[in-house]
Amino acid sequence: MGSLRKLLVIAGSVLIAGNGYAEPKIVEFSADAVISAPQQTVRQTKLFVSEKAVRSESTVNEQVMAEIVYPQEGRAVLINTSMKSFMEKVFDQQNNKKNNGSPCDQISNAICEKLGNENIDGHDTEKWQIISENRGRKLRTLHWMDVKRKLAIREFFPDGSVAELKMLKKEKVNGRNTEKWQRTLSRPDGKSTTSYQWFDPGLKIAIKEELPGGYVRELKNIVVSKQPGELFSVPDGYAKIASQPDARPEYTNR
Repeated sequence: MGSLRKLLVIAGSVLIAGNGYAEPKIVEFSADAVISAPQQTVRQTKLFVSEKAVRSESTVNEQVMAEIVYPQEGRAVLINTSMKSFMEKVFDQQNNKKNNGSPCDQISNAICEKLGNENIDGHDTEKWQIISENRGRKLRTLHWMDVKRKLAIREFFPDGSVAELKMLKKEKVNGRNTEKWQRTLSRPDGKSTTSYQWFDPGLKIAIKEELPGGYVRELKNIVVSKQPGELFSVPDGYAKIASQPDARPEYTNR
C-alpha cells in the first residue's frame, strides 16, 4: 500500500495528512479524532496508531465498531465487538505499490516524473509531474513537495486551479507545538477558497484542519506512547463473516 499517513485518513476519517507522499518514521500515539461543523452533531473516534497499523473505534447504534488498517499488507478488518464478529477488506492489489517516495505511491493509474528541485518561500521542494487517467482522459498536474514536511507547497491542476500553501506562524494546539499553514485554492473564474491546517513536526502530520463553512477536524487528547499489540489483532473467538474487496481512493483536487 501507500503511505500510512494517507491511510490514517481512511482509518480515523479525520486525521489530516496534508498532501504528503513519502513515508516518515511513524510515531506511535493515541488520540480522540473529532469532526465538528455548524449545526451538526460532533463526531468522535478513538484512534490508536502503531508503526504498522491503525485502529479506530466508534459507537454505531450502541455497538462498538473498530477498524484496523494494515497498510503494508494491503488490508483492513472491521470488528463488531458486540457481535464478536469481523469482516476483512482487501485493497485493490493492482494499486498496491511499494513506497518509494513518489507521489504515485498514493495515486492509482498514474505516472510520476521528478522534474527537479526548487526553493519556494524558503522551503526546499521537489517538483513532480503527475499524469493520470480519468474516464479515458489523461490529466497532468504539477506538485512542489516540501522535502522536510512532505506537504504540497504548490499545486497546478488540469482545470487551471492553483493551490498555494504558506506557513503563517507557530502555535500551540491541543497541547502540541504546531505550525499553522494556510492553503489557498484559486480557480480560473477568479474565485478562491481558504483552509488552514496545523502541522505537528513531532508527529509529522497535521493535527487540526479548518475548512470553509466552519468544518473542523482535529486530534485531541494526544498521548505519545508505545501502543499495545493486542489492539491491532482480532480477538480469539470472533467469527469471520463474508469479506469484501475495496479500492484505494483516487487522487482528487481537494
